Amino acid sequence: MTRPPFEPVSERDVRIVSAQLGRPARDVVGIAARCVCGAPTVVATAPRLTDGTPFPTFYYLSHPTATAAMSFLEAAQLMVECTELLAADADVAEAYGRAHRDYLADRESIAVVPELAGISAGGMPTRVKCLHALVAHSLAAGPGVNPMGDIALERSTWSPDVCRCPDYGVDEAPSLETAEEPIE
Repeated sequence: MTRPPFEPVSERDVRIVSAQLGRPARDVVGIAARCVCGAPTVVATAPRLTDGTPFPTFYYLSHPTATAAMSFLEAAQLMVECTELLAADADVAEAYGRAHRDYLADRESIAVVPELAGISAGGMPTRVKCLHALVAHSLAAGPGVNPMGDIALERSTWSPDVCRCPDYGVDEAPSLETAEEPIE
């Protein structure tokens, strides 16, 4: 199996993701999507955490504005609408099934965790349970792979093409010894 296309994670990325989540980032194995400014938006997480816990959510939406937008859509009942579409449209159901299989293949290219066999994320392949996970997959895999994640992105007030990142406060200020001009 080939490894999914994501960028290696840097120490700065981990600091940003930790700031985004408000807790230390765990077992990030790559950056699957970035904001236009370069900050992580979706992380790829190890299928088994270092403490041994199986972790099915391989693609994890970390960007706080994106997660807030998905929470808003969930509260607005978009998951219900998508689940109804899934039941009514055989082509959408087939595409969602492919998305499920692609997600499993991506995760298993990093590690096979027997406890997670057949379990992807977001309710795939039979229901729509978590827009955060589905949008993370859409952002990581690109348009046209996960129809439910694509729908959520289309309906969202958030866009991956517009930076709305705060200053995460992770870049170190220059020290007095390295400042170009004297600091008074």
